[in-house]
Amino acid sequence: MNPKLLLLAVLLLAVHAPAAAELSIQITQGVDDPIPIAVVPFATDGAVFGAEDVAEIVSSDLEQVGEFLALGRENLLSMPSEESEVFFRDWQLLAQDYLLVGKVSGVQGSQVVRVQYEFFDVNRELRLVGEVLAGNVSQMRDIGHEIANVVYEQVTGTRGAFTSQILYVVAEPAADGTRFRLEKADYDGQRPQVLLRSREPIMSPNWSPDGSEVAYVSFETDRPRIYIQDIASGQRRQITNYPGINSSPVFSPDGDRLAMVLSRDGSPDIYVQDLRSNELMRVTDHPAIDTEPSWTPDGRSIVFMSDRTGQPQIYQIELGASSFDVERLTYDCFQCAKARFLPDGVNLIHVRRETRQSPSYQIAIINIETLRVITLTDTSLDESPSLAPNGSMIMYATKYQGRGVLDAVSIDGLVKFRLPSAEGDVREPAWSPFLD
Repeated sequence: MNPKLLLLAVLLLAVHAPAAAELSIQITQGVDDPIPIAVVPFATDGAVFGAEDVAEIVSSDLEQVGEFLALGRENLLSMPSEESEVFFRDWQLLAQDYLLVGKVSGVQGSQVVRVQYEFFDVNRELRLVGEVLAGNVSQMRDIGHEIANVVYEQVTGTRGAFTSQILYVVAEPAADGTRFRLEKADYDGQRPQVLLRSREPIMSPNWSPDGSEVAYVSFETDRPRIYIQDIASGQRRQITNYPGINSSPVFSPDGDRLAMVLSRDGSPDIYVQDLRSNELMRVTDHPAIDTEPSWTPDGRSIVFMSDRTGQPQIYQIELGASSFDVERLTYDCFQCAKARFLPDGVNLIHVRRETRQSPSYQIAIINIETLRVITLTDTSLDESPSLAPNGSMIMYATKYQGRGVLDAVSIDGLVKFRLPSAEGDVREPAWSPFLD
């Protein structure tokens, strides 16, 4: 069989791919009682004329995760820019729990800006945090995301992920056939950059743990091969050139190894390649299809999908163990696939099809100790779940109005947002690790 067709048959769900396509968050579901917060427009001087509105960036970040409700600017009673100008009674009157103020200054003729911000608990009339951040005027979005991280952590106790990024594949029809692009963008789809263009499919992008590299599958030689690309320089190297399937590359937690699927010895099995020595270790050895590897948080075991019992289910095997020492993790679904653990090593994100009669694939979490399942999505063709670096949300690919889009859902299922593209199909999201 043609290797391209064989690889596509191995995947549980068909992967499509679209040019740099700008995505823009649309909140589709939030919590019932969001936290009220006032983000006052930051005072600016003439030296930073034309710079992005950092307060608007912070406000958008906080609202986009569905847990905050920013006060409309038309409802502000005052415009403080520092603590001495803050009168808590104004904000208590407006029923705001938190208040963020700040100022932006620069040096005339220079691209350097200083952003000073202060964050307050209105009910306790308490300044929680404040600092000065410096950068280039072109880095205002980065500064805004960093401030949103601080605010989010102060309120929720969880580290913010607003400075994280996403990878995704776009497939866009052209007169001479579909064109494919691998793109990188901010978590909210802004500032997209094309990392690779191809007339042939690109699949399975995966970040290195330090965020400096990405591994993916490219068909540019008309056969699936695994590549690693340095994001900053664009330099890339081919990792595999085996006959048949070369797919599903996933970096180990320490970044020194790459799990993958190869059919070099017959049926598709899981292998691990040491990226320093290039030594290749076979992990599974079974006539069935073993695919979609992911690592346990400790890096000692591989979770994978196999149809060895007739339908796709999730299994786990410790590195170095006999191929017979495989633990089955899912039993209650007709098909379960594309699994990875949350950082706790107990709860497993996966794609599931409940019954033979059901045509739907949804994102769910199963606790492998209690076997309790929480289904997080209610659309019908959900695939490729990827976890935010702070463990708070899952991004996945789905269909909306006949086109591929990216959706995200919180791990409790309460918050959802969508990143539709203006053109093309968007697939295979990969959420970055923390990048600072």
